[in-house]
Order: sequence, then structure tokens, then C-alpha cells
Amino acid sequence: MSTPIANLIATYAELVDDGDFAGLGELLAEATFTGSGEPVRGRDAIRKMFEDTVIRYGDGTPRTKHVTTNLIIEVDEQAGTASARSYFTVLQALPDFPLQTIASGRYRDRFRVRDGQWFFVQREARVDLLGDLSRHLRR
Repeated sequence: MSTPIANLIATYAELVDDGDFAGLGELLAEATFTGSGEPVRGRDAIRKMFEDTVIRYGDGTPRTKHVTTNLIIEVDEQAGTASARSYFTVLQALPDFPLQTIASGRYRDRFRVRDGQWFFVQREARVDLLGDLSRHLRR
């Protein structure tokens, strides 16, 4: 039962690392996303927030790898809801920037199921440790 939810969590990381912010908007279309700024809600607002804050390089990606670990998923089948907690570690490398960890923290997620399909309703990303974000985020 938790595999579709784990797949949503993994898809988020893949879309960010691919620089596919339109895809992120679709993935989180019915969700509220809370990161370091004000919460944003819905497809267009989430896409725009990522486009405005994350630097993409010549290959269209932010040159990052998001690694998600310590995943705990709790499903309430009767209510058609689920929650998840996990850790994330963000790695980045560029020709003039050796591979290193630039951030790590925790995700808190909520999901709902409709017509057999699970979807995000909330994603909170809380950064616990910071490295050099100067080549990742626009300031």
C-alpha cells in the first residue's frame, strides 16, 4: 500500500534534480508546499517558486542529487489519507565546485487518495544543516 506514496516522494526528488519545475507543479498541483519562504499552493505557484529560486545550468538541471532516506509512511486506509516523514540530503557538483553536501533536513508530507490514485496535499521541507547554497539558490 505504501509503494505509491514512496514513489511520489521519489518522483519529487527526480523532478527537482531534472530541473523539471513544470512537472513539480503537476506533482504538487493539489498541495501546499512550505520551504524556507511563505507557503505556496497549487500547480502554477509551486512551479513559479522553483523557477524563481533554483538555479538551472546549461543542461537544464540544478546539478543536484536529492537523496531521501529514513522514510516512515503511515496510511489510514479508512480515511483515505497518509502521512510520511523522511530525511533528505542534497548533493551538488559543478566543474568549478567539487561534489559536496549543500543541505540536509526533513520532509513532512500528507497525502490523500481519490479514485485509487494517491497525491500530495502537503509537503513541508525543513532544512536542518546548510552547506554552500550559492550555486543552487538565487538570493
